[in-house]
Amino acid sequence: MIRGIIEILLILCCSAAAGAATWYVAGIARQITYVTLADGRREERRLPLLFRILLPFTPNLEGVAKSPGMAKSRDRSDAMITTAGYEGLLEGWEFISLKFLVPLLVTPIWCLLWIPATRYLPLNRGRFILLCLVGALIAFYYPASWLKRAVKMRQAKIIRAMPFVLDLLTLSVEAGLDFMSAIQRTTERRTVDPLTEEFMRVVREIQVGTPRRQALRAMSIRIDLPDMRSVVNALVQADELGVSIGSILRIQADQIRDRRFERAEKLANEAPVKLLAPLMICMFPCVFLILLGPVIFQLASAI
Repeated sequence: MIRGIIEILLILCCSAAAGAATWYVAGIARQITYVTLADGRREERRLPLLFRILLPFTPNLEGVAKSPGMAKSRDRSDAMITTAGYEGLLEGWEFISLKFLVPLLVTPIWCLLWIPATRYLPLNRGRFILLCLVGALIAFYYPASWLKRAVKMRQAKIIRAMPFVLDLLTLSVEAGLDFMSAIQRTTERRTVDPLTEEFMRVVREIQVGTPRRQALRAMSIRIDLPDMRSVVNALVQADELGVSIGSILRIQADQIRDRRFERAEKLANEAPVKLLAPLMICMFPCVFLILLGPVIFQLASAI
């Protein structure tokens, strides 16, 4: 009797805990987060759901994440977060805390999911512990891989937009506008994208008193792209020597188009090599089975 009551209470407690966890996760999933752009506009931007679940717990590891030994890793994380466009939503010390918190949440769930499989798979204790360690390593490296992917995606969008934006700036400058007015006009009339956000920030920094060269160099550091560094260096040099900015922008736009075309050619040349392994593993066995299957069946029947 008492055992049955205890079992019922345990079931009720587990159900209540599961319900509370579901309610908490669902509430976080419905939240919409924004970043404030330099011109005051707000842009919707969301972190992964796993990060949003664990962010309230990052202050528990603030002391570890802000320790002097983590300074280099923290600065690198801050730079990558800025490049990825999540500045204001995530800080370097919070990202370091997430790298420790994600395995703490994911590893027990990963291990629990493998427990039913032990009945059907030959998993002894050593193999099970190895699987748990693999899950912990994957969970530990997930935040870093997500951040690298976010950086690459944003940089790809910037590279894609640069020739068109430089053409707009060239037309505006050649029509009589100064360089900063051309940037401001272009950012006001274009839809918000990563390159527009960066130019908005440059305009805002110059308006509050930052020298133009310094603001442009800071933008190239934030974006961390060779094409952008080339454009900024050319603009700074033209500003120092008094060369026409319009011609510099046109030359840079043409060069960026040429480099983008070369990258596309390189990817096209690499495609056959990358397709070779999937073809050999997936396609060729199926083709051989279809072609040789009837022959083998007839030979086996004749024998």
